[in-house]
Amino acid sequence: MAVVEEYHAGSRPSSATAQLLDHELAGLDALDLPAQRRRRTARRVWAATWPKLAAVALGLGLWELVVLSGWKPEYVLPGPGPVLSTLWERLADGSLLQAAQITMARAVSGFLLAIVIGVAVGSAVALIKPLRVAVGSLLTGLQTMPSIAWFPLAILIFKLSEEAIMFVVVLGAAPAIANGLVYGADHIPPLFLRAGRVLGASGVSMYRHVMLPAILPSFVGGLKQGWAFAWRSLMAGELIVILANRPSIGVQLQFAREFSNARALLATMIVILFIGIVVDTLFFGTAERSLRRRWGLLQESA
Repeated sequence: MAVVEEYHAGSRPSSATAQLLDHELAGLDALDLPAQRRRRTARRVWAATWPKLAAVALGLGLWELVVLSGWKPEYVLPGPGPVLSTLWERLADGSLLQAAQITMARAVSGFLLAIVIGVAVGSAVALIKPLRVAVGSLLTGLQTMPSIAWFPLAILIFKLSEEAIMFVVVLGAAPAIANGLVYGADHIPPLFLRAGRVLGASGVSMYRHVMLPAILPSFVGGLKQGWAFAWRSLMAGELIVILANRPSIGVQLQFAREFSNARALLATMIVILFIGIVVDTLFFGTAERSLRRRWGLLQESA
């Protein structure tokens, strides 16, 4: 108020008074902007978690109803209670944790190798037109092939070994990653490229500052799809290629089926589902939210 009174009095405000006035006016201007307060971490985590918890509760309820209906005997289709009890026991004795470590090590190494190959092939196909004509459709054909169809060839070449599993995992994931890159390059708005040329971008700078940001959404989608193919291929591989002293998740799943242990089988399937949800939420979900926020497609709640 003192600052306003100085202006009404017609006197020239001091430099300190002018700075204070600017600060107060800036605060008043900020009131006109949309409020973008960040919610507390606990509220954000709860907002992202409760729909998943509700879906889990709904799934368990439907599962229990099917069991109570008597559609199948309990030794074939046990209820959630016995299965979760078996899951807890196998987690407590460390057998499922050891199996998950072996499986995840294979999944991560195979997926990383698929990213390297997929990016190299996708970049070449996207940038070299004759190569695109030659092998563009081949990538889609490889992507649509069931992973199980590759195992006879993999076993013939690599025998029953880690390399056979890795071969199928990479072939399952790499085409999807390459296709995501090619699709993103094909759908760059021409306006972006023209604007980049006007601003002086060319060669590496054009790829780094214009093409790569425009490709990223499709590329992340390709990575997500590639991970799904890699995970499915790995599960199929571990069911077929059983190695000594490598009790992976797939091996435990196969043994549970052979011994007609429905509780252990369903408990192992829950672990497979849980790993898929965690990977999607922590890695791909985070990457997608970051991209949507950068592109202005994610509306922050107050």
